[in-house]
Amino acid sequence: MKLTEITGNEPETAVYLRLTEAQLRNRLSPEDGVFIAESPKVIATALGAGMQPLSILCERKHITGDAKGIIDSLPDDFPVYTADREVLERMTGYTLTRGVLCAMRRPAERSINDVTDGARRVVVIDGVTDTTNIGAIFRSAAALGIDSVLLTRTSCDPLNRRAVRVSMGSVFLVPWGWIDDVDEVKNAGFKTVAMALRDDSVQIDDARLRSEEKLAIVMGTEGDGLSNKVITGADYVVKIPMAHGVDSLNVAAASAIAFWELTKR
Repeated sequence: MKLTEITGNEPETAVYLRLTEAQLRNRLSPEDGVFIAESPKVIATALGAGMQPLSILCERKHITGDAKGIIDSLPDDFPVYTADREVLERMTGYTLTRGVLCAMRRPAERSINDVTDGARRVVVIDGVTDTTNIGAIFRSAAALGIDSVLLTRTSCDPLNRRAVRVSMGSVFLVPWGWIDDVDEVKNAGFKTVAMALRDDSVQIDDARLRSEEKLAIVMGTEGDGLSNKVITGADYVVKIPMAHGVDSLNVAAASAIAFWELTKR
């Protein structure tokens, strides 16, 4: 490794210390976009999925501790920046989870056909902007048998640092991509399931849903939910039964229930 003790003024460390998520994403030159993976487990998952590492920012003690296996797997001249924990917290403005960050090249965007090739169950995330919810949905999707994830462009970036961390690296395990309109999923051959509490909703354990060959589960924001356009255009409107006067679940919790029920064979 090429080890550098940092002061916070090095241009190479700007990705960790000064650039915003929007700047890291670099919409003007997507091929130069970067994202940050946090914690040894998440970094290892990203590397295993073929993500391209650019550098590591590591608390000093973790160089021979939690990060050793990752660092040893990288080329001898791979840049590793380090300082004591207190110094890194002051520079970044937050506590590093397990003391390790890795800057990685953003992968190229994938088309809907590429993402859904061979898929039978997909989730469409429509307008969900909370990073924690995005990460949790991806984690449930990976664990419960969802084949791929599609997001409308009004949704939060799955490669946001917090979303990646909350997902525990699941954003690297499930194929995902962007769409401009939910109707693109129908054009790809999927029947759509709009998750919404309406009088004309069917129960989530309805046998018709499980019998569909290709199903897209559409999840909306926790506050406003799905738009009327998306709901009226869906093949099914589905609800999760509620008790004790509760009107709805957090979108991440609702997604886990929907994935469990609708991926059963």
